[in-house]
Amino acid sequence: MRLPLLLLLSFLSLGASAAEDLNGIWKGTLTQGPGGCYPSYFLELQITVTGDRISGKAYDYYDKAHFVKMSFTGRYNAQTHRMVLIEDRVLEADIPGECQPCVKTYDLNYARNGALEELTGDWKGVYSDRHLICPPGKIKLQKAASSDFPVDVEQNDTLAGIQASLRLQPREKEVVKTVTVKSSQIKIELYDNAEIDHDTVTVFINNKILLYRQMLTDKPLTINFNAFPNLPYELVMYADNLGDIPPNTALMMITAGDQKFEVFLSSTETKSATVKFIYRP
Repeated sequence: MRLPLLLLLSFLSLGASAAEDLNGIWKGTLTQGPGGCYPSYFLELQITVTGDRISGKAYDYYDKAHFVKMSFTGRYNAQTHRMVLIEDRVLEADIPGECQPCVKTYDLNYARNGALEELTGDWKGVYSDRHLICPPGKIKLQKAASSDFPVDVEQNDTLAGIQASLRLQPREKEVVKTVTVKSSQIKIELYDNAEIDHDTVTVFINNKILLYRQMLTDKPLTINFNAFPNLPYELVMYADNLGDIPPNTALMMITAGDQKFEVFLSSTETKSATVKFIYRP
């Protein structure tokens, strides 16, 4: 049977992307033409890939104390090895008063030479407050094992708003298990551990709320997230109450590729059950 050309290209694209793990930290330099604040900056991209969608954070900086943090989204074409990223929001800026954040579009090409992985290409953009064109420039990045800045876990705007106004009582963290996974795609499912007794929990990963005041039942509370290589992740289950039968207990099912783990969690009004993760390709 002959496949339509578009469908065949889709299969080829998926096959090519399987060999290219773009998730992770990319670091290097960004140059800017005459008229920019500096002719050269350092640049770090924290890239998360979900299907054919890319999201993440960008830090361009002259030194680590003076930086602009942006969020971005984009797409990657596995056939052409081309990536287009579009910054959409200034999240944080600590730069000299005479400089202005530039909201950028990246046009990058992926290449691999042995263990070395690179993203190279061009960028252009507009100043965030004046909507004038920034002097464009070039980008050269390599995949890196560590970050120069905090790595965010993706959180939706609703949960971010809740967390900004929330004041929880600090509690001791009790590490129940440390899990090493071989896949960047991690699924966590939480069930009530025994009799359903109205336990509710708030769940953090790396201090970001991903579940807020959710009841544990025989149906899973599910969290999916992408882990970057060799970076630590910490899940904390904070007991909102102790249910009808103290303490607050849960069964956690972890799926990462073909790996599966079961972890039993128990949180109280003084301690929060904690599980640590690390992804080692």
